[in-house]
Amino acid sequence: MAALIPPLKPYQLITTTSSSILPFICSRSQSSPKLPATKMSANTSITPRKLPVLLFDIMDTIVRDPFYHDIPAFFGMSMKELLDCKHPTAWIEFEKGLIDEMELARIFFKDGRHFDLEGLKSCIYQGYSYLEGVEELLSTLKDNGYEMHAFTNYPIWYRMIEDKLKLSSYLSWTFCSCTIGKRKPDPHFYSEVLQHLDTEPQNCVFIDDRLKNIEAAKEAGIIGIQFKNADSLQQDLSLLGIAFQNKTKTQEHEA
Repeated sequence: MAALIPPLKPYQLITTTSSSILPFICSRSQSSPKLPATKMSANTSITPRKLPVLLFDIMDTIVRDPFYHDIPAFFGMSMKELLDCKHPTAWIEFEKGLIDEMELARIFFKDGRHFDLEGLKSCIYQGYSYLEGVEELLSTLKDNGYEMHAFTNYPIWYRMIEDKLKLSSYLSWTFCSCTIGKRKPDPHFYSEVLQHLDTEPQNCVFIDDRLKNIEAAKEAGIIGIQFKNADSLQQDLSLLGIAFQNKTKTQEHEA
């Protein structure tokens, strides 16, 4: 199944200029046609950038991670057996985009044994699903106008996640380790994110299930929230003043 997935167009990183108004312009405006300066009227207004910018880890924060649940069973092993016999750095290199999937298959096991790569990809694809309550939370945040980006350690197979779950309906796949060449908790990854977002670190909130990644975010001055479940995340975000008003219901009530 996974082999038939057409490649997606690569997601573009946000570019910056020296303009003093850029930090207040939402990056989503990149998709809108730009008006020539000569045609802009005195009534033209710039929509302020809604802060904070929300940065989401993906695996086990938004999406169920098949690695821990399904892959050991695919190989007929326990997790301990799999960890003992797999190459210690192959997956990390794949996540950073240093090797392709064929090289991953060649070195995945320390003893060089062959396995069904397409079968593995199909197993992983079938295992992707939204964690309970998270899609609804993302939808509400989007409806309330928040700018959201993926900030994740994952290989080019993030395209399989997109194909199945359509995460780009809610956020941009802006910061993936396979396209940036860095992995959390590398501090250079965090600084590169801030550079491309062109905003102060205190204007960003990062959500991740791994505490070490949250701690690295805080070292960079970014507000960090450790993900436990959708309900606790909504409570933590609400404490930061992030709105979860359901606009559709509000409009129906006003009508």
